[in-house]
Amino acid sequence: MEITNTNKKIESLSVEKAKEWVSGKKGAEFVLLDVRQPEEYKTGHIPGAIFIPLPDLIGRVGELDPAKAVLAYPFR
Repeated sequence: MEITNTNKKIESLSVEKAKEWVSGKKGAEFVLLDVRQPEEYKTGHIPGAIFIPLPDLIGRVGELDPAKAVLAYPFR
């Protein structure tokens, strides 16, 4: 897989800013991505989030809709 620069903006958001951003969007306009480990995901997650552990993301990035913004959580 080749990774290219698509000139898309990457931002870090505070929890408050993320909540504000999500409340102003419709579900069809963004993807909520959970990048935690399987054990963490099993203990609880946000309904509707796509689960792709961070170490697997490069190989599975094709599962994400490139036309939608991605809000990923968390990057500890």
